[in-house]
Amino acid sequence: MKTFNSGRIRKADYDAGSKQLDLHWDDGRVLAYKHVPEEVFRRMCAAPNPTTYWEDRIAEEYPKGTPRSSGAGGKPKDLRDLFGGDDESK
Repeated sequence: MKTFNSGRIRKADYDAGSKQLDLHWDDGRVLAYKHVPEEVFRRMCAAPNPTTYWEDRIAEEYPKGTPRSSGAGGKPKDLRDLFGGDDESK
């Protein structure tokens, strides 16, 4: 896993076994790519601008997958998720 302090990509999580790359974005999205070679992950981590590297070398080169983890971090989607129940409970 690699964390970035600037740019739109905040974290890159790579699983060498499945060759899946999960990219966590500054807006909470997580995009997953399958069949990504480990060398591509290494080069993205070393790139001066990982977002540009993603646009040029990953975005359209590798098939999208299902993220292994959510970018929302379990955040509630609305007030019912936050407080539980529904509007008819009172």
